[in-house]
Amino acid sequence: MNSAGQASEEIAILFYWMSGGAVAIWLIVIGVAVYAIYHPGQHHPRTTKLLVLGGGAVFPTIVLTGLLCVSLPMLPDLQRPAPPGSLQIHVSGVLWWWRIDYLTSEGDTIATANEIRLPVGQPVEFKLNSEDVIHSFWIPSLGGKVDMIPGRQTRLQLHPTRVGTYRGACAEFCGTAHAQMNFDVVVMPVDEFNDWLSDQAETAKHPVEPDAIAGQQHFLKYGCSACHTIRGTHAQGAVGPDLTHFGSRLSIAAGVLKNNSENLARWITQTHDVKPGADMPEFASLTDRDVKQIVDYLEQLK
Repeated sequence: MNSAGQASEEIAILFYWMSGGAVAIWLIVIGVAVYAIYHPGQHHPRTTKLLVLGGGAVFPTIVLTGLLCVSLPMLPDLQRPAPPGSLQIHVSGVLWWWRIDYLTSEGDTIATANEIRLPVGQPVEFKLNSEDVIHSFWIPSLGGKVDMIPGRQTRLQLHPTRVGTYRGACAEFCGTAHAQMNFDVVVMPVDEFNDWLSDQAETAKHPVEPDAIAGQQHFLKYGCSACHTIRGTHAQGAVGPDLTHFGSRLSIAAGVLKNNSENLARWITQTHDVKPGADMPEFASLTDRDVKQIVDYLEQLK
């Protein structure tokens, strides 16, 4: 298993023990069945009773009870708050993307979307909720999954142990684009993470290239600002993802496409082909030049 967090390492160990227990039960039960098939009427009724009760009831009960005792204590560890002073991240599930807010020690929030970055070796507390239907927050390489329920806040504590890029997903069927509701998780050295978070707190860079300047004007003119926020500009929409530092993200549309010029142009003009059910309207009527200029503008938002 590709375990990169304390919780996932514990889950992996539990999986191996559960697999071993399942194999042991299977061998005993099948062994009793095979013995009965190939030795019909050749053993005493008391022997039969001992085999059935011992192999079919007593042994499975002992194994399953042991596994239950090992697994139950793991649940509180995942849901209890992280130690004081730990990084806190508020994640909201939205049809079909992720709203993410980093909570600073000063009480401020740093908004981003569809991508989470974490410092290696430090505990992190996620505060989870949903804005519409039930979702489920899951980063398999870091730990277990927790449901996100409308009107209720749930918690998850994770402790990443290895630098790398991992995949997160919604693990609860939530509608048309459920399978396309993913996100990237980048675990970074602490110094690099602190620099990244400091950059994310800044407002958007003002474009300097002519095409990017024109792209910003198109972004405002064609109504993109009604749904998206780009801090430091007139775009203050709250319906869709925050795009202030969109150019630094690894993917587009909640993990559907890699973040590059070609894919971004495709997302703008063929939205519903890329992600059926998405609320974002297609801008297929834009000229190729307008699309390129919008792409240039968004790509320089780093």
